[in-house]
Amino acid sequence: MIENIDLSLVDWSRGQFALTAIYHWLFVPLTLGLSLILVIMETKYVRTGSEKWKKTTKFWMKLFGINFAIGVSTGLILEFEFGTNWSNYSWFVGDIFGAPLAVEGIMAFFLESTFVAVMFFGWDKVSKRFHLASTWLVAIGANLSALWILVANAWMENPVGMVFNPDTARNEMQSFWQVLFNPVAMDKFFHTITSGFVLASFFVTGISAWFLIRNREKEMAVKSIKVAAIFGTFGSLVLIFTGDTSARTLAQVQPVKFAAMEALYEGQTDAGLTAFGILTGKDGADEDGLDEKDIIASIEIPGLLSIMTNGERDSYVAGIKDLVYGNEERGIIPVSEKIERGRLARQTLIDYREAQEMGNEAVANELGKKFGSNDFQEEYFRYFGYSYINRPADVVPDVPLIFYSFHLMVALGFLFLLLQILAWFYTARGSMENKKIFQWILLLSIPLPYLASVLGWLVTEMGRQPWIIQDLMPVGIAVSSISTSAVQTTFWLFAALFTALLIAEVSIMTRQIKIGPKIEEE
Repeated sequence: MIENIDLSLVDWSRGQFALTAIYHWLFVPLTLGLSLILVIMETKYVRTGSEKWKKTTKFWMKLFGINFAIGVSTGLILEFEFGTNWSNYSWFVGDIFGAPLAVEGIMAFFLESTFVAVMFFGWDKVSKRFHLASTWLVAIGANLSALWILVANAWMENPVGMVFNPDTARNEMQSFWQVLFNPVAMDKFFHTITSGFVLASFFVTGISAWFLIRNREKEMAVKSIKVAAIFGTFGSLVLIFTGDTSARTLAQVQPVKFAAMEALYEGQTDAGLTAFGILTGKDGADEDGLDEKDIIASIEIPGLLSIMTNGERDSYVAGIKDLVYGNEERGIIPVSEKIERGRLARQTLIDYREAQEMGNEAVANELGKKFGSNDFQEEYFRYFGYSYINRPADVVPDVPLIFYSFHLMVALGFLFLLLQILAWFYTARGSMENKKIFQWILLLSIPLPYLASVLGWLVTEMGRQPWIIQDLMPVGIAVSSISTSAVQTTFWLFAALFTALLIAEVSIMTRQIKIGPKIEEE
């Protein structure tokens, strides 16, 4: 796909980053949601003065602490990998990408790090209200931390608020507020944190259901299920809503990903939304490498995709073929044209740098003016990354992977809403202790939000391939100039380390759950 690239180095670098990100994300969502559930429980304790609420809060806080400590260690390694494995990327956009990460470290990480000690060890050393304030600040800090990281990630999917400097060959931030309020960032933030809320609610309801199954700590378990179920119900509703708004935004800024989510190859008006379908291959890839798929045994909701995308049933939704080969009637530029424009922008940069090196100031000044022109930036430089693409079809991600991941994630989202509503209903009626089958369902459902979360990130990251920065930089040219063997070695070291950390967390948590909250009384 990309010329003069060691593909094995690219694959191993991607694999190492994916490994680190997946392990890190096993810990983060629980931190986001459980911190707010702790806030609700401790607020109950402060308002009522009930020692039962205090005992309940301290039990869940202990599990939160175990998860929090291990999550921090994997997150630090993840950030370091941008410098070690992706130095070309860091050079190209470090001025922009590094800013929200720096804010995250200064504002959010230090906020939660400062008050987490008070939250864990200050129960008998500070007043109730100060301790509650510390718990609030830890929860706010954790979610602010997610905000800045997701702002950085969203910029990769929709680069805004920047200008390219040909003298340094770097993109420089022009508007911090455009980067912060990037529509992709706002959608991603609210959708991601609410997925953490839902995951945490299932964590609490599932473990509480285990206590009920074992006929232990019934009062605490029912109280915990009620709090988590209410929290999870509203979290699920917001999750579904933000998922809808995210899809609308993707249709505008990442249309190829959006089309792949629905395996939509032929653009159409009155486009239906596929609720269920099975993909099958056609006659193989065409001469340009596009491997079209058919949807069979599908259940489709007529017109809904057009309504979701543009608000009107008769609106046109672009298909993968439109986006690859162009559609003049709809004003869609073919990838071949984008490749030509990208190559012109790249060649202009090469000529500019050569003119500077040779001391030809007149030519350098003339070429430099182009990069200062908004027309050149919009018409040519925005397609800079296409200069590394060989075939138009190379901009299409793995459609079956995106299609199945997206639809399974959506199905799980509606299942989560149903289960949380039922849990809320049963606790409100006082019948939860008698619902043994439902208790087992809650317990066995704990892994499902983790699965949905991973599926969501598969859609996000694999859906924008081959881009590390949409339209500006393919993944293949973002890697560091290091040996493949070095990446392979650290891959297996990290795999062993993270697996050991995960086993340790599960082991420690399991032991604490088996002990239960009674240890607080002792």
